[in-house]
Amino acid sequence: MEQVTALRRFNRYFTRRIGVLDDHYLGQDRPLGEARLLFEIHEFQIHMNASGAALRELRTRLGLDAGYLSRMAKALEAQGLVRTSVDPDDNRLRRVELTPAGRAEVKEQNRRAGALAAGLLEGLAPGQRTELTGALATAQRLLRLAAITVVLVPGASPDARTCLEAYAADIDARFPEGFDASALVRPEEVSGDAGAFFVAYEESRPMGCGALRRLEPRVGEIRHVWVHPDARRLGLARRLLAALEGEAAARGFDAVRLDTHATLTEAQAMYRAGGYREIPRYDDNVYAAHWFEKRLA
Repeated sequence: MEQVTALRRFNRYFTRRIGVLDDHYLGQDRPLGEARLLFEIHEFQIHMNASGAALRELRTRLGLDAGYLSRMAKALEAQGLVRTSVDPDDNRLRRVELTPAGRAEVKEQNRRAGALAAGLLEGLAPGQRTELTGALATAQRLLRLAAITVVLVPGASPDARTCLEAYAADIDARFPEGFDASALVRPEEVSGDAGAFFVAYEESRPMGCGALRRLEPRVGEIRHVWVHPDARRLGLARRLLAALEGEAAARGFDAVRLDTHATLTEAQAMYRAGGYREIPRYDDNVYAAHWFEKRLA
């Protein structure tokens, strides 16, 4: 409860300090929601090299109700800051793009936001600024990890197969000998009584996976723990591993085993730190050089 109170206290202070509660955010003639929508459209157009952004994608990215987002888009369009249109590839989708006035507004918004941030930092000594920015980076990493959900899905589901394809491409590039995708687990091995498959989602986007299958009576095997490059160094692999271990325990397994390639030194370090001990070879996996086991409570 103390941790919850501390987080809420910080949220109240910070939102007040940066003017989130003001209908004229950063002194401009709109609230934070509309200002943020302008910013996100601008970022999408730059990073995706696109003329506009789909409202559906913006809704997912910002976690907004469809009706609320539509009303904000209409308000910005009435102000001459955005244009909405039907997606040329799918007439069920609507797209939104900045007008020249909208681009100028975002430029001014960024200038004012930068000035606000600089003003906050001015009251701190150089060492304190470094301490603050380091703490903010840590907070962002942990909050991002906390927002990711790890979900049990069928082994044949599109998201499961998408993750496995990405995993295979990743290690094919990392292994000196390459990787044959036919060595991936089959859907029936990681579904129902035979096993389990977990996918990690960030804002509805699959960002990692891990599989569990029955190896022998009361022993499970963990396979294909993978994290998308965009979500690495968050601690997500450990979360996936914990989910797989929890599922193994719930299925009555006394232990779980896994193997790993010689080049995956970071994975080996994670397993050892997680209580796995190295054991003799237990399978004929041609890509394995290290074999591990963990006893489950």
